[in-house]
Order: sequence, then structure tokens, then C-alpha cells
Amino acid sequence: MDNRIAEIEELVKQFSKLPGLGPKSAKRIILKLINNKDSMIKPLAKSLANVYKSVVRCTNCGNLKVINNKCVCETNTNSYDKICVVENLADMWAIESSNIFKGHFHILGGTVNPNEDSGQKNLLIDSLAIRIKKNNLREVIIATSATIEGQTTAHYIEDTIKSDKIKISKLGQGLPVGGEIEQLDDGTLISAFKNRVPVSSD
Repeated sequence: MDNRIAEIEELVKQFSKLPGLGPKSAKRIILKLINNKDSMIKPLAKSLANVYKSVVRCTNCGNLKVINNKCVCETNTNSYDKICVVENLADMWAIESSNIFKGHFHILGGTVNPNEDSGQKNLLIDSLAIRIKKNNLREVIIATSATIEGQTTAHYIEDTIKSDKIKISKLGQGLPVGGEIEQLDDGTLISAFKNRVPVSSD
């Protein structure tokens, strides 16, 4: 006899797609939700619906914003002369929490796939070049992960924005090979930023 319920199986399948969650963890979470329908499922469903309806990605900087509202990249009045380029929002949040960097952020929305010629088509690299000119920035800090994809993305950015008028640097000592930004502790991030090195113009 099959005691599985299709609706719950589908929910387990969807939860298992979340980072760090496997089927067992997803089932534990779902059972907790089911046992607390009114206090947990209803507000969660409402919050998810609101985010789905109202929160969008800014096509200028890659950050999240409420639809029809201005993004932080348009309302920030700080006259920073640096911009930190990261792969995703989790990377930006990790760097922000370390308090090592004061400047603009630019979230690419992923990495260049070295095996696909069109791998950069959905990345906000063209808008990065526009922001550099518009804000008269002096330094671009490329904070992509030390993975093959992250380094491929860094090289692509360098080729796109290289100019005598802008300093391009990348994170230095402290960033382990294969390491992803969002998984690094504050001490490692601080070391990587303090020891950042200029990118060769060759």
C-alpha cells in the first residue's frame, strides 16, 4: 500500500532544490509546517506570494528592489569611488557583514560558462561599464570566486572594462583556490580585500 501523498511529495521535491537541503531535511521542514498550518504555512505562503509579486532584480546593479520603486543604486548619495563586483547577492551580503568594504556593489547574477559562447548574455557586465563612467569610479574590485567559472568571469570583465582611467584589482591572499565568496569567514574576506592586487594590463 502506497501511503505517499502527491501534494507532499511535490513539496518535498521543491524544497529539496534549495541549497543545503536534501530530501530528509526537506521532509522535516515540511512536517513542521504541516503541524503548524495556521502559525507557519499561512504567513509563509503570504510572504512568498508578496515576494513573487513585488520583488524584482535591478537591471542596473543586479540588486533586489520592490517593483516600480527606485533601487539603492539610484538613491545612494554616498560619493564612493570604488565598486565591488560579485557573482550573486549572497556574496554581497557576506562582504557587507564583514564591514571591510565601503563602496558600490555590482551583482552580476552568475558567472561566465567557459564552455558556452553565450554564457555571459544574462550577466550585467555591460551595465557595469556604464556605471563606471557615470559614477566616475577609480577602482573596480573583482570579487568573483576562485573557481574556474569565477576566474573565467573575472578575465571577461577585465577585457570588457580595461582602461587607463580605471584601476582594476582582484582579491588577494586569503582567498583559497576553489573557494566561494559566500562561504568565507570574515577574517578570510578581510585578508583577501586588504591584500588585493592590481590586475595586469597585458
